[in-house]
Amino acid sequence: MKSPHEYIVFPLDLPRYRDAMHYVEILKDRVGLFKVGLELFISEGPRILEAIREAGGAGIFLDLKLHDIPATVCRALSACARYGPELVTVHCDGGVRTLETIASNCPQGVKILGVTVLTSLGPDALAEMGYEDRYARDVSSLVLLKAGMARKAGFHGVVCSGLEVEAVKRATGKDFIAVTPGIRPAWSLVEGDDQERIVTPAHAVRRGADYLVIGRPIRDASDPADAAARVADEIATAL
Repeated sequence: MKSPHEYIVFPLDLPRYRDAMHYVEILKDRVGLFKVGLELFISEGPRILEAIREAGGAGIFLDLKLHDIPATVCRALSACARYGPELVTVHCDGGVRTLETIASNCPQGVKILGVTVLTSLGPDALAEMGYEDRYARDVSSLVLLKAGMARKAGFHGVVCSGLEVEAVKRATGKDFIAVTPGIRPAWSLVEGDDQERIVTPAHAVRRGADYLVIGRPIRDASDPADAAARVADEIATAL
């Protein structure tokens, strides 16, 4: 069983190496994984992954949301594996055959997560993108469709909202990893948040989430280490 702090994924959504490493040093023993996304990876390249690994403590979640033809994604995953990330994201939009090819060529030691529906997308946006009403107006159905594709293909898990994680776990099994973004501790909720489908850490864990992506409530706190500890305390109530 994981310790409460190991559920926490802190996103290094920062443009510069020194800013990211500032939080790595503060939080490396307070969170389970550091998430490196497009902004930081494009700005600093693989050296940021090497630095996080050398710092010790938390692992790496490489959130590049790979989306291309299977051969390109497979080569990209092989390149990613050199830096030892625990998790790497791939979009589920390629279809089952594409996902099967990617999964069958997954490098040893790397776990692939399928990206289902971005938490910034609500029903209106999905309708504008051309999804049928049965999926656009029922986001959970769309998430379950894509999670089922990822599971069938051999992926290790998915990224999904905390609102869908319970249904995803029922459909795919407890060993299928669920990473939930859009997490906000109760003490940090504000109006105008750009994440439309959010839940609290305790709610997400009770519903079966394996990892919780929590950024602003920790990053913007006067004491980020203390904020991470508070989140871990909230998670502990759900374990």
